Amino acid sequence: MKKQVIIFAFFLLANFIANAQNVAFEEFDLDNGLHIIMHQDNTAPVVTVGFMVDAGGKDAGGNNNPERTGFAHFFEHLLASGSTKNIAKGEWYKMRAARGGQGNANTTIDRTYYYQTFPSNNLEFALWMDSERLLHPIIDQEAVDTQNEVVKEEKRSSYDNRPYGQFLFVLQENLFDVHPYKYKNIGDMSHLDAASLEEFQSYFKTYYVPQNMVVVIAGDIDISKTKKLVTDYYSAIPKGEKITRNFPKEAPISESKKVTAYDPNIQILGTVVAYRTPGFKERDAYIFDMISAYLSDGKTSKLYKKLVDDKKMALQVGAINIAQKDYSMYAVFGLPLGEVTLNNLLLEIDEEIIKMQNELISENDYQKLQNKFENRFVNSNASVEGIANSLAKYYLLYDDVNLINNEINIYRSITREEIQATVKKYLNPNQRVVIEYLPESK
Repeated sequence: MKKQVIIFAFFLLANFIANAQNVAFEEFDLDNGLHIIMHQDNTAPVVTVGFMVDAGGKDAGGNNNPERTGFAHFFEHLLASGSTKNIAKGEWYKMRAARGGQGNANTTIDRTYYYQTFPSNNLEFALWMDSERLLHPIIDQEAVDTQNEVVKEEKRSSYDNRPYGQFLFVLQENLFDVHPYKYKNIGDMSHLDAASLEEFQSYFKTYYVPQNMVVVIAGDIDISKTKKLVTDYYSAIPKGEKITRNFPKEAPISESKKVTAYDPNIQILGTVVAYRTPGFKERDAYIFDMISAYLSDGKTSKLYKKLVDDKKMALQVGAINIAQKDYSMYAVFGLPLGEVTLNNLLLEIDEEIIKMQNELISENDYQKLQNKFENRFVNSNASVEGIANSLAKYYLLYDDVNLINNEINIYRSITREEIQATVKKYLNPNQRVVIEYLPESK
C-alpha cells in the first residue's frame, strides 16, 4: 500500500509540474542573422538580458591552435569589464549598480554566457549596455594586459593553490588525445602571454558574430516593445562569417589505463575512475545524470551510504557526469579514510557498479530518482535568470529551445532497464582511465 501511495503521489506531482511549469517564449531573427528569444513574466518587476556565444575552451585561438588555449575564458573577463567606445574604463560596474543592476559571465568548454539583471524599468539601458560591448568593445593592448593579470590571479587562486584544483584538468588530459576537449578551459598562461593583440581582435571578429550567438530577454517585458528595442540596438552588429568546425574524433577507449597525478595542495590521496561517454544531446547522457544521482547525490546515495557511513572506508566519495557537446566525461572518485588503500577503495566502488550491471535498481530508488529530477526541473526555471540561461543553452547547444519545457519528459521516460543497460555498455574496466591522485612530494 505504501508503495502505491508513493507512486500515486509521484504522478500527481508530475502532472502538477507539467501544467504549472510551462515556459512560454517567442523567437525571431534580425536581418544580420542574430537570433532573439523573449520570455514575458510580469509577476515581478525584474528583467534579465543575456547573450550566449558558441565559443568555449575547445575553441583555442580561433582555429584549434594548441598554442593559444584559454581565449574564450579570457574574453569572458575582457567583455565583462565593459570598457567600450561609449563607456569609459572602470565605469561599467558603477553604471550598472547605479541602475540597481547586477550581472556576471561564465565560460565552459563549449560556450560563453553573459547576463545582467535589472529592475524592468531599465530594460532599454540593459540592452544598450550589452549591444555596446558587442558593437564597440575596447580590445587594445592596455585592456589585454589588464585582463591577462586578472586571469593569472584567478588561475592561481582557483586552480594552482586550491586542493584538488587540478582535478578537471587531469580528467581532460587523460580522456582526450586529439579532440580540443583536452585543453584547459582557463588556458595556459604562456599562451595568453605569447598571443598578439591582432590574435585577440581576430578571435572576437570570428566568434562574436550574430550567426554564432543568441540573445535572451526574460522577465517583466512587453513583447512588441522589446522586439523594437532589440531591433534598434542589435541590428548594427556585423553579420560576420559562418564558423565551420572539424574537430578530430577520438578513438574508443578499449583497454584500461592507469596514470598518476600529483597535487602539491593536498594531504589526502584519492582514486578516480574516468570514462569518456556520449555528448549531452544523446539519450545516454541523460541516463548518466541519473546514474550519478543514484550513486552519490546525497547522504542516502549508494556510494556515500556504503563507503562513508557504513564501512567508514572513505572520507568522501562521489560520481559526476560532466556533460559536454561532443563527448562527456563520467568520473567516480573517493578519498580513503585511515589505513584504507586506494586499491581497496576502488574494489568497493567497482562492486557497486557491477551490482548495477547485474541487477535492476529497486523501484523505490527509481522513484526517488524521479523525484530528484522533478525538483531539479522546477528549480532550474524558478527565476528569470535561470529561464534566460536555459533558453539560450537549449537554442545554441541543443538546437531545441522547447527542451526548457520538455527535457523533464526525457528523464521521466528513462527506465530501470535502460539504466542497467547503460552501465553495462559504458562502465567497464577496459573503457576507463584509473587515476591515482597523490600529494606531490616535497
